[in-house]
Amino acid sequence: MFERLADLAAEHATIERDLADPAVHADPDRARRLGRRYGELTPIIQAYAEWQQVSADEATARELAPEDISFAAEADQLAARRAELEQRLNELLVPRDPMDSKDVILEVKAGEGGEESALFAGDLLRMYLRYAERHGWKTEVLDSTQTGLGGYKDVTVAVKAGGDEGAWSKLKYEGGVHRVQRVPVTESQGRIHTSAAGVLVMPEADPVDVTIDPADLKIDVFRSTGPGGQSVNTTDSAVRITHLPTGVVVSCQNEKSQLQNKEQAMRVLRARLLAVAQEQADAEAAAQRHSQVATVDRSQRVRTYNFPENRISDHRVGFKAYNLDQVIDGDLDAVIAALLDADRAGKIAAGGNGD
Repeated sequence: MFERLADLAAEHATIERDLADPAVHADPDRARRLGRRYGELTPIIQAYAEWQQVSADEATARELAPEDISFAAEADQLAARRAELEQRLNELLVPRDPMDSKDVILEVKAGEGGEESALFAGDLLRMYLRYAERHGWKTEVLDSTQTGLGGYKDVTVAVKAGGDEGAWSKLKYEGGVHRVQRVPVTESQGRIHTSAAGVLVMPEADPVDVTIDPADLKIDVFRSTGPGGQSVNTTDSAVRITHLPTGVVVSCQNEKSQLQNKEQAMRVLRARLLAVAQEQADAEAAAQRHSQVATVDRSQRVRTYNFPENRISDHRVGFKAYNLDQVIDGDLDAVIAALLDADRAGKIAAGGNGD
């Protein structure tokens, strides 16, 4: 570990010198890349510098302890602090997800359960919008299909965090099947029903992340429709884009102009193609990865929302809490923290096993 820390300290010093060179800032992309890497390394180097100082102070205290017993107690305190810093460095050295600085495209789709599932999809949408609002993030609904009772058959949202930490760093574990247990508003006998909605989370791709050949696209236009299928536009403003090599299909009808809908659809298409490429890379590296969260099949049931018991359960890490009313209002911090901790612990354990 300490050989690697020395290498990172040298890299940090080199980047610091580069960032002080005005010529570097003539290339904004390079300057941005170096700045992001410098931000990633700085907390590691700060902890390493403190570890070096504490280790030196501890050694000095041990040398002086035979002459003055008070130094023995000080050495023990310094040893405890050194152990804390070593644990902190182990955590900081866990390989960082290269997508963590990305914003996300989040899709919620109603599943089994009819109108109740569509209403639950709407609840999930509002939960994520409130979570983003709590964190000062910006959201933009790119496309949606509403149902008669105000639910959503499907809805696509862009979430932008700003800063070095992107929305992906927190929302990447939300993908999968979310199950709800409650008495639907459409239920006259008071019986508890179970239904589900699917969530797909993708890092939003910059144009430089994904190369799309226009010749690989089939673009169709049609009239926008509202709840029940009625036309809500007199012009062919809705857009459907098919990426022929992969078969990925994206449609968008929220905007009033065809050009705006095409731009929104291209954003979603780039994110989906980046997700496909990432899944292929993850599959190739699966033999080396043992994280109990990061390798979860996103098609499986990940969470249950039990309204009669006010209970939220995440089945991947055994998280359970009885504050569903707060969670559904956007207070997702505790459950996301549990997922982050489990992911980090799995990666530390995998690193300790030499994987």
